[in-house]
Amino acid sequence: MYCLLLITWTRCLSRRGGSGAEDPKQARRTYDCSPLNLVHVILRTVREMSSESQGFVKGEAAAVLPPSASASTQGPPLSPSTPSRAPELPDELVQAGWAKCWSRRENRPYYFNRFTNQSLWEVPVLGQHDVISDPLGLNAAPAEGGESNLGNGQRKRRSSEEQGAGPNTLKRAKVEPTTPISPSTPGGKPWSSAPEDKPAQTNTPSTPTPAAPTPTPAPYRPSVIYWDLDIQTNAVIRERPPASELPPHPEIELQRAQLVTKLRQHYHELCHQREGIDPPRESFNRWLLERKVIDKGLDPLLPSDCEPIISPSMFREVMNDIPIRLSRIKYKEEARKLLFKYAEAAKRMIDSRNASPESRKVVKWNAEDTMNWLRRDHSASKEDYMDRLEHLRQQCGPHVTAVAKDSVEGICSKIYQLSAEYSRRLRETHMSLLQDPATEVPESPQPSRLVYCYPVRLAIPTPTLPRVELHFENDVACLRFRGEMVKVNRGHFSKLELLYRYSCIDDPRFEKFLSRVWCLLKRYQVMFGSSNNEGTGLQGALPVSVFEALNRQFGVSFECFASPLNCYFKQYCSAFPDIDGFFGSRGPFLSFSPVSGSFEANPPFCEELMDTMVTHFEELLEQSSEPLSFIVFIPEWRDPVTPALTRMEESRFLRHQLSVPAYEHEYRSGSQHVCKREDMYYRAVHGTAVLFLQNDAGFAKWAPTPERLAELTAAYRPSLSRTSSLSSPGPAHISPGDRDSAHKAGDRTQSSVMSPSDHDNNNNNGSTSSSPQDKLAVTEGQSL
Repeated sequence: MYCLLLITWTRCLSRRGGSGAEDPKQARRTYDCSPLNLVHVILRTVREMSSESQGFVKGEAAAVLPPSASASTQGPPLSPSTPSRAPELPDELVQAGWAKCWSRRENRPYYFNRFTNQSLWEVPVLGQHDVISDPLGLNAAPAEGGESNLGNGQRKRRSSEEQGAGPNTLKRAKVEPTTPISPSTPGGKPWSSAPEDKPAQTNTPSTPTPAAPTPTPAPYRPSVIYWDLDIQTNAVIRERPPASELPPHPEIELQRAQLVTKLRQHYHELCHQREGIDPPRESFNRWLLERKVIDKGLDPLLPSDCEPIISPSMFREVMNDIPIRLSRIKYKEEARKLLFKYAEAAKRMIDSRNASPESRKVVKWNAEDTMNWLRRDHSASKEDYMDRLEHLRQQCGPHVTAVAKDSVEGICSKIYQLSAEYSRRLRETHMSLLQDPATEVPESPQPSRLVYCYPVRLAIPTPTLPRVELHFENDVACLRFRGEMVKVNRGHFSKLELLYRYSCIDDPRFEKFLSRVWCLLKRYQVMFGSSNNEGTGLQGALPVSVFEALNRQFGVSFECFASPLNCYFKQYCSAFPDIDGFFGSRGPFLSFSPVSGSFEANPPFCEELMDTMVTHFEELLEQSSEPLSFIVFIPEWRDPVTPALTRMEESRFLRHQLSVPAYEHEYRSGSQHVCKREDMYYRAVHGTAVLFLQNDAGFAKWAPTPERLAELTAAYRPSLSRTSSLSSPGPAHISPGDRDSAHKAGDRTQSSVMSPSDHDNNNNNGSTSSSPQDKLAVTEGQSL
C-alpha cells in the first residue's frame, strides 16, 4: 500500500509539472489532493498500470545514464524520464519492457521495467517474478534445491497458463537448449521421441546472469554393468583413410531386412522342395559369416562377389541332413525307429533320383537287409541298433551323397544368386538417397604415421535421416520406424549413448542418434534371425571377471570380435563398419592391422572364419617387432579337431595353452541386450582352449606366468551367486559331421543319434542332433 501511495503521489507531481497542453480541468484535478480525490487518483492509477502491462499505455522509454553523470541524493528512480539509448540486454528482456539504467546516487546500473514500474539491481530473469500476475512470487522459478523433480527449463504452471492466456500474460520467446540432452535422462528433451512421450516444458530464455539453475535429474544408470568404457587402448595402427562404405539409412535398413527375410524363406522352401528336409539350424547365419570372409561385394550384409559360388559351409550342413536328420537318442525304441526311417529314406531317395545301377543295387540291398533284420530280431539292444545304423550309413552314405550333390549345389547357387541380386538392388536405392549420388571415393595414399587406433570414419557424409520414435516400457527402450519396432534394454541403450558420445564426430547434438541406433539394432536382429535363441550363440561373450583379469594381468584393451551390443571395451572390431563405426568399432578384424597391443579374440564358431583368423594372426606377428599379443578363446573340439586349433597348436608364436573344462566356466548370452538378468550367463557345456600367441616383444611384456594364469583361471569360474541358475542355452540341432552347427556355447553332441520324431517334438526345447563325429556334452537332465 505504501508503494502504491508513493507511485500515485509521484504521478500527481509529474502531472503538476506537465506542459500547458493539458486540459485545465485535468490540471485542477491533479492539484486537488483532498482525501476523496486521492482515492479516485489511486483507483485511476491502478487501472493505468493494468493497461500499461498489456502494452496499451505508452510509457516513456527508460534511458541509460552515463557513469559520468553527477551523483544524486535521490534513491533508485521509479520512473526514469531521460532519453533512451541502445539496449544492453537480450531481446527477450527488451521485449518484456526491461531497460538498463544508471543510478546517480549509488553510481551503478539498475534495471527498470516500463510495463510494471519494477526496479532491480540484478539482471532480471524472465519467468522468475511477475509483480502483476504473481505479486508475491509464489509461482516464480524455484531456487536451487527446490522442485528437484522438474527437468531442465521446467517450472510450475501459473493458473493463467492452465486456464489460457489471460489479459496480463506476457508472451515469451521460445529458446531451445544449446547443449545435447540425453534421451535417457529423465526430464530432458528427447531428440526425436514420440509426441505423447515429450514432457510439457516451459521455455526460459538465456540471460547474462541466470538465476540459480534447477538441479538436473541424474541420468539412468543400470544396476549391473557389463562393460568398462573408461579403459584406454594400447593398440597402435598406421593411420588410414576414411572408409568408402555408404552411410546407414533407416529406409535402406528396412528394405535390407525385408530382403534378407525373403532370402531365408527361399532357403527354407528350397530345402523342403528339393530334399524334403528342414534347413539345418543356424546354417543360414553361418553361411553369411563364411561368405563375408571372402566376399568383395559392397553390401555390408548380403554376399555378392564370392569365389567359389558354392558355399562349403552350406553345402556341408545340408548334405549332413540327407536323407534324414540324425539326432541324439536316449532309449532303445528310439534307436530302432531311427534305423528303420534311415533305411526307408535312403531307398526312397535312390529310387527317385538319377542314380547309377551300381548305386541302386548297393543301397537297395542294404536297406532291405536292414528292414528284414528289424522284422526278425526284436531282442536287440540299443547298442546293436546303433552299430547297425553306423554300418548302414557307411554302406549307403557315399551313394546317397552322389545322387544329392547336384541338387544341394543348386540350392547353394540359387541362394547366392538371389543375394547378389538383392545387393545390387539395395545399392541402387541407397545411392539415390544420398545428396551427392554416384560418386566414388578416391583412395588416398596410405599414410605411414603410427597412431592409437580410432573408430572407423566414413568418407561419404550422412544425408538427413528420417524421424525415429522412442519410448520406454519399464526398463526397455523401444524405437519405432514406419511401424517396425526394435527393442533394447535401458542399460544397453545408455551404453550405446556413451559409445556414440565417445566415437561419433559428425553429430554433436545427437540429432541422428536414434536413427542410427534403430539401424544398428535392426541389422543385428536380421543377421541372426528371429527364432528363439537363434544366432545368440554367435554373439556370446566372456564373463566380466575374465575381461577384468585379462586387462589387469595381460594388458588387454581390445576385442577382435565383438559388437556395440556385447563389447566390454570401447575399442573393438566388428562385422559392420558402416553402422558400428559410430559406436566405436574399428572395422572388421580381418582388415585391421595393428602394429602393437594386447588383444582378446573370441571368434564366432565358423570353421572358415577361424581358419582365416589364424592366418591373419601369423601375418601380423611375423611383420611386427613391437609388443603384440593375441589371447584366443575357441572351443576345444577334438573328435575331429578343427583346423584352426591344430594350426595354432603348431604355431611358432604359441607361448602357452590353457584348457578350461566343461561345466566349470560360463559365457554371457549373445542376446544380453534384450534378455532378462537371470538369463545373462549360461554354463559352457564344452571345454574351451585358451591360446597365447605372442611375438618376442609381446612375450617379454605380457608373458603368461603361472601367477597370471592362476588369476585368469580363477576369474573363469562361475560366481557362486549364479551357480544355481546357470544352464546351457537352448541347444541347436546339429547335423552329423558338422561342428559348425554348434552353438557359441559349444553344443557338440556325443556319438549317439535321436529319432526324427523326437526331434520334431522337442524342437522348441532345443533338441540336439549329432553324428559319431560330433561331440557335445549336454546338460544333465535336459530332454534331447
